Order: sequence, then C-alpha cells, then structure tokens
Amino acid sequence: MADLRTTYMGIELKNPIVVGASNLVTDIENLKKMEAAGAGAIVYKSLFEEQIQMENFETDEELTAYNDRNSEMISLFPGMGEVGPHEFLENLRKAKNAVKIPVFASLNCVYKYTWVDYAKEIEKTGVDGIELNFFSTPKPFGLSGHDVLEEQLNIMHDVKAALKIPVAVKISPFYTNTLRMVNMIEGTGVDAVVMFNKLFQPDIDINQEKMQFPYNFSTSDENRLPLRYVGLLAGQVEMSLAANTGIMEGEDVIKMLLAGADIVQVVTTLYKHGIPHIGKMLSDVEAWMIKKNYQSVGEFRGLLSREKIDDPYAYKRAQYVDILMKSNVFKPKISL
Repeated sequence: MADLRTTYMGIELKNPIVVGASNLVTDIENLKKMEAAGAGAIVYKSLFEEQIQMENFETDEELTAYNDRNSEMISLFPGMGEVGPHEFLENLRKAKNAVKIPVFASLNCVYKYTWVDYAKEIEKTGVDGIELNFFSTPKPFGLSGHDVLEEQLNIMHDVKAALKIPVAVKISPFYTNTLRMVNMIEGTGVDAVVMFNKLFQPDIDINQEKMQFPYNFSTSDENRLPLRYVGLLAGQVEMSLAANTGIMEGEDVIKMLLAGADIVQVVTTLYKHGIPHIGKMLSDVEAWMIKKNYQSVGEFRGLLSREKIDDPYAYKRAQYVDILMKSNVFKPKISL
C-alpha cells in the first residue's frame, strides 16, 4: 500500500488532498463526509471583514430608522453595539471539534489592525493553522504597486508574529514578479504560500442591462498556472507550497506533486462530482504510485521541478517560442 502522507506547515497530513475554503465546509455533515472520503485536511470558509462591515451598516440602518421621532426619543435600541465575528468564530470552533483531521481557518480583512485582531480570535478556537486570503482589487490611481506590496508584507509579518499556530498566505497571480513576491513573503516568516486565489469577476447581462456575478467554476486547464509557479519555486523556498485552482482529478494531484507541491486544495471538483470524489482521486494517486513503484509521496515530489529537470527553460517562455518555431507541426484543424 502506497504511503500518501505529506507535511504541510510542519503538520503531518495523511495525504495531500485538502478541501479548500467554500460554502461546502460550513455544513457540519459535509465536514464529516469529507473526512470519511479521505480528505487530509479542511480549510474553513473565509471570514471576510467587508461582510461584517456591511452587516454593521445594515444593522445600524434598522436600529436607527425610527430615532428622534419626537423630542424625548433618542433611540429605540440603546447599547446594542456592533455586529462582530462571534457567529463565525463559534461555527469555526464547532467545525474544528466535528472532525479529527486538521482544520485551517481563512481570513480576509480590510484594515491592518483587524488582520491581527481577528487572527488572534481565530487562534483561540483551536484551529491548526490560518490562511491569510489576499486578493487583488482595482486600486486608486494615486496608490503605487510598491505601497500595496509593502502593506501586504507588513500585515503578513504582524500576523505571524502575533500567533503561535502556522500561517499560510493565499495570493493572486497578478504581481509584477510573482517569484520575487513569494521570496519576500518567505521573509515575513510565514509557513506556506497557496497559489492561487480564484478571483470572481463581474459580468453584464445585456438583456436586462444590469450587472451580474455568476459563480466561476474552475477547469482543469487553469491548473497550469499554479503548476508552473510551484515547479519554479520547489527547492527554492523553505515554505510549504500549496497548489490551488483547477485540480479536478487524481492525475492533477500527481502533476502538482511532481512539480513540487506539498498539498493541493480542491473545491470545484467537489461541487461537480460530489464529496466522495475525494476517495476516487486518492485511489487514482495510489494506483499510479504502485504502477511506478513509488512507496511514498516523498520519493517523487518535485521530481519535475525546475531544480530537478535538465531543461532550464521548461517552465519559461522557451516552450512558447519552440511551438512558434514548429508552427507547421502544431496546425489546428479549421473548418471552412
């Protein structure tokens, strides 16, 4: 029997398939099914500070709607306070207690000080680690790229310094030099980098002439981007490497491990094929390992990383140039 164990942020997992943050993990019964299907760990759905701010605004609107109806009425609901992360923290605590496999929290904040404050509260729930969820949104013209990077790096450093549990950082692929950014992330002391965020983009319904926000499921083709960067980074950083986006089948897991990933995160494939699909993916990985005579994941992890292969340009632009030079070979069939 093949040994699928791996280590992520210093924590031993029984296998490298980790369920990523999504609405699926907010149901306790789903968590138990994920564990039964063989998941190595679970990332709980992100706490978004923006959502809390919106809830505070809506609550304030409701509570103050009838204020000052006469000279003696100041407030109908004095001393109600603000909505906070309390419900999220309680649900996170329940999730952690519902399963025996590691549970990681996920956090996205707006202000520097709340990153640290919320992270400290999350740590108290007993989770095994935390994932800081950074994503790129359009910035004002006057804000430089350097300022954005500096702010993110400072947040990572401060959160890591404030916690005892491991810290991972989930990033987007839209940095000018992603490899340099990962190198700087490692300098903050964090324990892992997750590549990459699946960013939601707006769309327009031309019939109703209004904005719409369709759910964007991943496809297998999208895993080529994280595969490329995992392959470039494996052996170059001490942090754990997690591949995310477009990992649908056992074959995709194997590719990421060969590139050098410590774990993969899956979400879309569970929506499409159901939670038991985790078991099939694990079976496919194990069958491949037996066929190749690998006893453990460690024997082939990073075997095809940039550091290990002979072709120095395999992960770079030369592949594309090679295809262009051989355009007579790669002719697509076109129906006229």
